Amino acid sequence: MLNRFTWRIGALLIAVGALAALVATSVAPAASHKRTAGSLRIWVDADRVNATKKLAQQWASSRGFTAQVVQKGFGNIRDDLKTVKAADAPDVIMAAHDWTGELAANGLVVPLFPKKAALKQIPAYARKAFTYGKLFGMPVALENVALFVNTKLAKVPKNWADLEKKALAFKKGGSGRVALDVQQGSGGDAYHMYPLFSGLCGYIFGSSSGRLNPNKLGVANAKFLKNAKLIDRWNKEGLVSSKIDGNTATQLFTSGKAAYWITGPWNIDTARKAGISFKIVQVPKIKCASVPFLGVQGLMVTKYAASHSVATAAKDFVQSFMAKSSSQYELTVLNGRYPANTAAAKRVKDTSLKQIGLASKGGVPMPNIPAMNSVWGDLGTAWVKATKGEDATPAKAAFQTAARNIRAKIAGG
Repeated sequence: MLNRFTWRIGALLIAVGALAALVATSVAPAASHKRTAGSLRIWVDADRVNATKKLAQQWASSRGFTAQVVQKGFGNIRDDLKTVKAADAPDVIMAAHDWTGELAANGLVVPLFPKKAALKQIPAYARKAFTYGKLFGMPVALENVALFVNTKLAKVPKNWADLEKKALAFKKGGSGRVALDVQQGSGGDAYHMYPLFSGLCGYIFGSSSGRLNPNKLGVANAKFLKNAKLIDRWNKEGLVSSKIDGNTATQLFTSGKAAYWITGPWNIDTARKAGISFKIVQVPKIKCASVPFLGVQGLMVTKYAASHSVATAAKDFVQSFMAKSSSQYELTVLNGRYPANTAAAKRVKDTSLKQIGLASKGGVPMPNIPAMNSVWGDLGTAWVKATKGEDATPAKAAFQTAARNIRAKIAGG
């Protein structure tokens, strides 16, 4: 979905005392996939592997267990869990919250029942993001896109009209410059475009009885279609262009060819290394609040933990140890993502990370139901068609087509 942007203990907690003297605490190399007796296996992506190793070691040392951390491609964690042999399977995985519906519906992950004290410092929306009837993941990190402003090239906009005016003036001020630097590319990018989509009053799914309803599609709702003419204007004046892909977006901002960049915390260090002075704010309200999608990362216990006789231990690690503010703060320091735990968030010292956190206000957790898999492609394509310059499709027609295609895919399962 996105171009961006992560432990194995083998014995029941009731056996900790007996094993403590017998099992040495260690963390297996990321490349090792060989099962070791009395260990918890964790699948984690490259971005979080070192941080996870350190925290897993702390947990394992205090319990008398061994933690085996296996590095996987982030998307491969979800895909490989569907086909992995039981002997090679993980007990715990690092996951994106929007996998929840699919993994839970397929019985690949198990519900969590943490103590109320463990959940007290986890925001309701973060818990809801990992809920599919029941809670299936412990949120540990939050991320979202926001507006990065090169403060040496432009001022932080006061409102949307001010942003539009300043961005277009910057574009006209030099060769090769762009107005609003937001990645799309030929395949589209509904995630990065979401603040503009929500700002025009678009949404993905409505809800029924507190749960997302895939039959209440908001991709081409009446308010959004009424506002879609603004996309046609943005295309005509060159405010937004689908020709900008991820690599180009980065190059434009770091080379001073873009003053306004919609991106996320994974590019904070990129901007710093380029020597850019910047500030991060939420994209200004257009017709509705221009809120971002919220991505919540967390840990999930797989069905295999039970067959490996480590279900209790795996749940202890996920829903107790990793819910603590101290654990999540350390993960933030090591990994550069805003913590889900509110007490840990208060300890964050990094100015840019704090700004990213503030820019998440009112954000929408990416839908975690299986039907969301039918949305990404067509929604991204609608933006591409409507913002590709002279040959662009009128936005209203592009999004109506997307909505029809999405409905058909959802109906077809």
